[in-house]
Amino acid sequence: MSVNLPWFSKNAAALGAIALSVGVLAACSSNSSSSTSDSASSSSTASATTGTISIGASLSTSGDFAPDGQAYEQGYKLWASDVNAAGGIDGRKVALTILNDASSPNQVVTNYQTLINTDHVALTFGPFSSLLTTPASAVAAHNGYAFIEGAGGAPSVFQSPANQADHNVFDVSLPVADSLMPFVDYIQSLGSAADKKLTAAYPMANDPFATSPVQVVQQRLQALGVKTVYTNIFPEEPASYKPAADQVALKKPDIVVLGSTDPGTVASFMSAFEQDHFSPKMFIAAAGPDQGSDFLKAIGKPYADADGIMVGDGWYSGFVNASSEKMVSEYMALYHVPVSGVQADIAEAYSVGQVAEAAIKATGGTDNQKIISYLHSGVTIQTVQGSVKFDSLGENSGVPAFIMQWQDNATEFNQVLPATAAGSKPFIATKPNWAS
Repeated sequence: MSVNLPWFSKNAAALGAIALSVGVLAACSSNSSSSTSDSASSSSTASATTGTISIGASLSTSGDFAPDGQAYEQGYKLWASDVNAAGGIDGRKVALTILNDASSPNQVVTNYQTLINTDHVALTFGPFSSLLTTPASAVAAHNGYAFIEGAGGAPSVFQSPANQADHNVFDVSLPVADSLMPFVDYIQSLGSAADKKLTAAYPMANDPFATSPVQVVQQRLQALGVKTVYTNIFPEEPASYKPAADQVALKKPDIVVLGSTDPGTVASFMSAFEQDHFSPKMFIAAAGPDQGSDFLKAIGKPYADADGIMVGDGWYSGFVNASSEKMVSEYMALYHVPVSGVQADIAEAYSVGQVAEAAIKATGGTDNQKIISYLHSGVTIQTVQGSVKFDSLGENSGVPAFIMQWQDNATEFNQVLPATAAGSKPFIATKPNWAS
């Protein structure tokens, strides 16, 4: 019976240092970083229990990861603004210092050395991407800092020598390797993939965030009888995207599982597939489609081309959670976007702040060793992404995986898998043909 189914080569850039205080909500209304805060400089000499709580982070506000880095900045700033509007953490206001790493692993190391040894921040939050998190967390470990982050979920982050020795990394988000498992479960539910002669292609950008979930899916689908017709890791550079997509289109697989880290990669593959007159029955990406309005801007009109495109994550803008709904409402009002335009980066960054807030309250200050011990105590912390509970290496074992899908002429971004999960909407089993 047939079934109709639906690292590293980065150019280091000059450092753009951006120190900012986020004591008021208006600071959230700009993607650009503000000038050095008066409170941030004084916070470096504050004791662990008095004065301003200074928190430092490096983000990619320029370079390849700029869209995600800018969204993370918004998420950190929104959390800090909410905390300060409520009187701070145990009466202490939060001041953020954010430096631009220009998407460069070399610069991210310099930035955290500056934040810790020059700015003397009390705590550090993570950058965007596993690629930058690994070297950044090593700097934090060397200086005895806890490293709470939300976008470094690749296995390489947790298996790094620094984290294996110091156990200082805490990722509030879904482990990347598990992010696409509900999709695998769906394919398994269809019955014998071999009998249905299902085929799949696995193009992957050369980034640990992109390769780890796709390689897991490939292994699992092959075991289920899905035939691999293409698998390859391509350079994470725009010039490499179309050639890789053209090779996939020649194989005409039923399923495309794309190892991507940003909307631009997915948009490039979609455009190439259209030019090649190839429309896979199912198209799922490691990241990119979860970036709301940034994803739609990347693919351009007709936005209906997004329909049926899937992505795995532990959160989406319609997540049924009171804390999440409040944050989404705030963000929508602040940035004038629809609910589908609130991307997962915002929730990940906001959750980093919530975990730090809980640890500061529980330990009575910003002693990093006490915070590390607390976060490894087995405690469960509630965030806008749901429950966070860290295992021995700092992975979050408390958050489930979902598959999200664009639907209804890209006016909706819905949770669809697992189908039995609360909040799941009907699944488009076969991706519509390209609208253009």
